[in-house]
Parts: sequence; C-alpha cells; structure tokens
Amino acid sequence: MSSASTSSTASSNTATSGNNPSDVPRLLADHPALDLLNTLERALLDAPLDRWQSDEDVWQWLERVSLLPNGELPARRPEGMLDAAVALRESLRSAVSQRKRGDAVDVTLLNEYLGADACRTLLTAAEGGKIRLARVYPTDTPMQCLVPLALSAADLLANGDFTLIRQCESETCTMWFYDRTRAHRRRWCSMALCGNRHKVAAYRRREANASAAASAAGAANANNASDAA
Repeated sequence: MSSASTSSTASSNTATSGNNPSDVPRLLADHPALDLLNTLERALLDAPLDRWQSDEDVWQWLERVSLLPNGELPARRPEGMLDAAVALRESLRSAVSQRKRGDAVDVTLLNEYLGADACRTLLTAAEGGKIRLARVYPTDTPMQCLVPLALSAADLLANGDFTLIRQCESETCTMWFYDRTRAHRRRWCSMALCGNRHKVAAYRRREANASAAASAAGAANANNASDAA
C-alpha cells in the first residue's frame, strides 16, 4: 500500500456536528490518516472542536475517505464506533508526534487494531462475466470495521516521509498535512483559509507600520517647523 492510499469520547464542551457544511470535517491533509487527526481541530485560541459526536459521524467520514470496510456501509453496524475511532485517532496522534520528533513510537494500540484484521480473499463475480479478486472484511466489531483505517495509519507511520508531514504554520491552527507539492514548500493547511488569513494579517501590519511611520514623520516635521519659527 502506498503512502497516498490509504481516548475517550469527545468531551461535552466541544461543538456538535450536524448537516451544516461547516460542521463537516475538512479533508485537506492529502493522506487519510492525517485527515483522521484533523477530525479534532485544536485551534490554539479556542476550545477543541471535535467533528465526531456520534457513530454516524464516523461512518459518514469513512465513506468520504473511501475507507469503509468492503467499500460499503455494513448491513448491520456494530455499536461503539465513536469510541473505537477516537481511540485509534488519539493513538495515531501520539505516534505521529513521536515519529516527527524522532522518539520511540508506541504502536501498541495500533497493533491491536491491525490484529483485528481477519480479512479473507475471495474470487467473486464481476460485470461482463469477469472474475475479480476481493478482500472481504468481517464487520462484527468496531475494531474490525476500522481495519482499513488502521492500515492507512500503519502505512503512514512505516512508509511516510516525515520531513513532508507537517502542521499548519498558523499560530491558531494545528491541522496536519502531507506536503506533496512539487517544491515541498507548503506552509498552510489551506491557502484559502489559514494562508489567506496570514496574507491579510501581514497586509494590515504593513499598513499599520506605514501609518505609524507617516504619523511620526509628520510630527517630526511639525517640530522642525516650530523650532525654525
């Protein structure tokens, strides 16, 4: 699997997700395992915003990132997906931070999720009378349902280039991303969000500095004129 593929429940003070598009987790990281971390937005100036508040939120997110077991929602969905997904997310967060710092990485919990992989490989009928080779995941438990996501997390830790795995440079954002730009100079989770805010803030600082300099020059000229008189 290539790097491009592929704890407790949120506290009551976090915002609740809903049908508003602004409540949907943003997919900006260029890797699903990093998008997983970004379902909890830890803005430094505000309370953490957890985009997951229910089992259904987790199922919808797995569908968006194409990591549903067997590519579709199970006919019978096990309860407890939120708790299991949050535990996986926070274990990966610790592992990514440790890997980024060059520390020893604790993969104990991640290995438990990988150990739930009881995938079978079967030949199944496809369109046009063709035969395809399919991997079939059991979906009896939340941990089994999260195996594809755990595999993506394992791929990131084992094969990711951690010189290109970064956090947004905004002082008020902690979103992670994988810098796949040609020059590898990506600085922001999104140019339309934090990048644009940085440009606006820099422009306002320049304008304020220019205004202050003009005021100081005007005062100096007034003083010189007064002294000359």
